[in-house]
Amino acid sequence: MKKYKYILVPIFVLLISTAVDAQREHLIQGRTMGTTYHVNVVAGNFQSIAGLKETIDARLVEINGSMSTYQRDSEISRFNDMKQAGQAFEISADFLQVMMTAKTIFELSEGAWDGTVNPLVELWGFGRAGPKRAPPPKQEIAALLNNIGFENIEISQNASLLKKRRSLTLDLSSIAKGYGVDQVADIVHQAGFTDYLVEIGGEIFASGKRQDGNMWRIGINRPRQDAAFDEVYKVVDLYNKAFATSGDYRNFYEVEGVRYSHIIDPRTGYPVSNGVVSVSIIADNCTLADGLATAVMVMGTEKGLDLINRLEGVEGLIIIEKPNGSLGAYYSKRFEVVQ
Repeated sequence: MKKYKYILVPIFVLLISTAVDAQREHLIQGRTMGTTYHVNVVAGNFQSIAGLKETIDARLVEINGSMSTYQRDSEISRFNDMKQAGQAFEISADFLQVMMTAKTIFELSEGAWDGTVNPLVELWGFGRAGPKRAPPPKQEIAALLNNIGFENIEISQNASLLKKRRSLTLDLSSIAKGYGVDQVADIVHQAGFTDYLVEIGGEIFASGKRQDGNMWRIGINRPRQDAAFDEVYKVVDLYNKAFATSGDYRNFYEVEGVRYSHIIDPRTGYPVSNGVVSVSIIADNCTLADGLATAVMVMGTEKGLDLINRLEGVEGLIIIEKPNGSLGAYYSKRFEVVQ
């Protein structure tokens, strides 16, 4: 009887543990990349998230130290400060991975996305120097175009970059947040969790399902300047996918009835004026989704949808503002909305 008793006790404890190990949703949050992050983790009562926030924060500090143009000692800042053409600049694995994705997006979009476009963004008054209320002279735009071109940066698999033009600079902010999302998602996955949502500045990766067993539900903001930040235009369910949105409806100025967007076409040097006000992309990873959303903003509806429909595992929603001020939505072949 004594031996029988010791066999039963662990079985009984196991059954009790299974019965009371209800799912709970934990929230981890903080600040990074000039914005906020939120991580929702669904875990059982006997799963611990202890130390997860510290690991996430440390990883985000590493990524910032690589790609933040606001940190003067970051890798990207030191690359931008280097004024020698033809000299190899060694980079970290993080920087290399983002640059390889950047090259892919640059080539897929035929130059509509370009990581060297920032000098034009500054010239038009959408950078650190602060807003302008008049377009720059044509000759200044033409002069800067000579310093734009992602193809003028060689990327070596041995983890180094090389400038073909000494004046080239990089700004990867349009995909760095997406990369941060992917890296945080990997941390949560490696910690043994399967159901979670990671968000940095509106860019998202969703794995598994919510605490209630339903899929993670994402609201797309109504692309109007006067819309509240929680005003929803469309809703999508997300399962084991990344989601990113780019828009120009909050960051622009008007001069004599002409609207100038902060989204600059790196091929022309001018703000886009194709009617697209918002692009949402669903993809397998957030780095790609983040960059593609910006690229499609520049490409426009027809070329943008064509690109999205050609890419495996990628879906998209393009919202335009019609001449009468109303909104129109264009979906890729398999993009599904809940409402």
